[in-house]
Amino acid sequence: MTLRKGEKMTISIQEHMAIDVCPGPIKPIKQISDYFPRFPRGLPAAVGRSGALRPAVSQPSVSPAEAPREEDEDVDQLFGAYGTTPAQQPAKCPPPEEAVDPEGYESDDCTTLGTLDFSLLYDQENNALHCTINKAKGLKPMDHNGLADPYVKLHLLPGASKANKLRTKTLRNTLNPTWNETLTYYGITDEDMIRKTLRISVCDEDKFRHNEFIGETRIPLKKLKPNQTKNFSICLEKQLPIDKTEDKSLEERGRILISLKYSSQKQGLLVGIIRCAHLAAMDANGYSDPYVKTYLKPDEDKKSKHKTAVKKKTLNPEFNEEFCYEIKHGDLAKKTLEVTVWDYDIGKSNDFIGGVVLGINAKGERLKHWFDCLKNKDKKIERWHTLTNELPGAVLSD
Repeated sequence: MTLRKGEKMTISIQEHMAIDVCPGPIKPIKQISDYFPRFPRGLPAAVGRSGALRPAVSQPSVSPAEAPREEDEDVDQLFGAYGTTPAQQPAKCPPPEEAVDPEGYESDDCTTLGTLDFSLLYDQENNALHCTINKAKGLKPMDHNGLADPYVKLHLLPGASKANKLRTKTLRNTLNPTWNETLTYYGITDEDMIRKTLRISVCDEDKFRHNEFIGETRIPLKKLKPNQTKNFSICLEKQLPIDKTEDKSLEERGRILISLKYSSQKQGLLVGIIRCAHLAAMDANGYSDPYVKTYLKPDEDKKSKHKTAVKKKTLNPEFNEEFCYEIKHGDLAKKTLEVTVWDYDIGKSNDFIGGVVLGINAKGERLKHWFDCLKNKDKKIERWHTLTNELPGAVLSD
């Protein structure tokens, strides 16, 4: 267009908005969305749009149902770039019901929460479950700096409590921590391996607020074979609901290793209190001062009470003490052995930690231990037992 001398060039607002102000020749912009192309899921973002510019010609009005969709045309062009022409494409089907993330990210927990590598080993001979926490990758950022201060904690379900919680050290400012740390549960029985589930949680430690949950996974222990290490690399999941049908009254308070032996020479039952593990902390310092009491009931004369020494400031005490109850072998079938663990306090009443009852009316490992003792005279039989916060029919006072 030529201008006469002294004449100014006028540009309409429509023409002004259609000018590309980037360096180079002036080009009209088809539409602003060309700068933000949308690609179908599964195709790389490197593929661009290749469409000729359309002249700005008014088109006849078409109903929405008949109007062609530009996105569909763009998809056709993209598939054409991969060697598939629109004629080769199958008839379009209604979209699946699966929800698509509008931001184009995978919505599964692997992407958002991260993965955890660990291994488990059940040492059947020593009644120990070894949990080696190796590393995590791609954890969800939890702090303002885009990082996290992760640690791992373990619980045994059902019966989760502070007594059976184990945790790793905390690693600072990382989303890909490497712990290489082994945590061990002692006193794990074959019965536990059948009915228990190991809950592994990854959390973010916060000095000024409550620690934050990142993700978890749960492994039924029945998946493990005795004395064989099993490696896992698992995507973390969101917090799973706790089974509300679980009996909350029977909270686990730790484990105790007891030996039983009927001595023909002494004409009595020898009860050995060997050690405890993972006891509940009853004091403000995070420990307890535990000791153990035993009763052989019914106890009409109130003379069956025995008590171990107090072990200071520990949750894993070793006692190695043995008590003798003079009783005929035939009378043991009518008796029950009550074993309770207490926290010693100066100047106030002692706190009950947990207990277990062995006898003909017991169940599971407790009944089996008692039965094996009656059946095998002069043979010492050691078994681990779970301490609970409640004993049926017991008077819990020291």
